[in-house]
Amino acid sequence: MDVHSPADGGVRLREPSPNRPESVVEQDKSLGAKQELKEAYTQGKRNFEIVCLSTFLMLMVVVTATLAFNWRLANPVLVAMSMLGGILAADFGSGFIHWLCDSYGSVEMPVLGKAFIRSFREHHVDPTAITRHDVIECNADNCMTMLPVLGFMCHTLMMYDEDVLQSRYNFFIFLSWFAFFIAFTNQFHKWSHTYGDLPRWVEILQDYKIILPKRHHKIHHVAPHATYFCITTGWLNHPLEFFKFWPAVEYVILKTTGFRARDDDLTWSQKPK
Repeated sequence: MDVHSPADGGVRLREPSPNRPESVVEQDKSLGAKQELKEAYTQGKRNFEIVCLSTFLMLMVVVTATLAFNWRLANPVLVAMSMLGGILAADFGSGFIHWLCDSYGSVEMPVLGKAFIRSFREHHVDPTAITRHDVIECNADNCMTMLPVLGFMCHTLMMYDEDVLQSRYNFFIFLSWFAFFIAFTNQFHKWSHTYGDLPRWVEILQDYKIILPKRHHKIHHVAPHATYFCITTGWLNHPLEFFKFWPAVEYVILKTTGFRARDDDLTWSQKPK
């Protein structure tokens, strides 16, 4: 289905088809926004990402090994519930950050603009750009956000006795699964945009909806990109849409602050690509 609207500056939007690799924003007059957003990724940002990803992996190994070593303290049923809770929390967390960065702020914001919001604007201008990002560029930002969580866990696991560890064991299982799924949300997201060369085990995870499926995520890429924000597993998108959660929050923000959602995102979508 093609949609023309005078309000969108002549942009023609085509609803994605399951048989097409990506939703397409056709805008003949545009040819520069992709390059501008790409060039905002600096070497300094790259170096910072390497440090964050390396630190995350080291801390995650320590946490996982310590929890595995103390498995005798675990209740299997509670552990399974904690794992599920961690995944659900990560899915909601990914949706909240995705919604926030899609809907508010701009690339010109100090610090946060180029560090975080840039990648969200780039993704809507060029949805396949994420498939060209390597493991560092794809995952380091999310890994950075989880460093305080893993740091707290490592401190507790190393400094406190077994009684304290037993009392917090299920909570730490929850936190470790939450941290892992948040950290690699963008990897799952990248795979949902990748066609033709995915490992079979990744396709199986997508088919069984353990990680974000391709067809499910296509719904978000119909402009104005105002729905299906959860991109870890996508499990929470249906209930959040049923209850109109994001529009309700946006309405409250508009009435209390005057800020309208996705103004900056629309500006980038109308720039020459």
